[in-house]
Amino acid sequence: MIIPQPESDLSLNVIVVGADIIKTLKDNKSDSMIVEELMKLFIVKDKRRTKKLFFDTLTFLYSLGIVNEEHYKVRLFNGYTQTTLF
Repeated sequence: MIIPQPESDLSLNVIVVGADIIKTLKDNKSDSMIVEELMKLFIVKDKRRTKKLFFDTLTFLYSLGIVNEEHYKVRLFNGYTQTTLF
């Protein structure tokens, strides 16, 4: 289990920002988003967010099987629908 350090800022934790990426993908009208557009939306929400944090979080979500990448586009994996997440 991933347990954050007690002195770490939870708003920059991959679990918390991962939930934000999932919400952004769910709110998107199409079924996928170009990685660069998703990254821009991610960074704008908090000035402390970095490209490295974005890609670390995307890797985390991919390793859990929540997101899928194809042709530079990210989408929620087929098994995850709006009713199964949050």
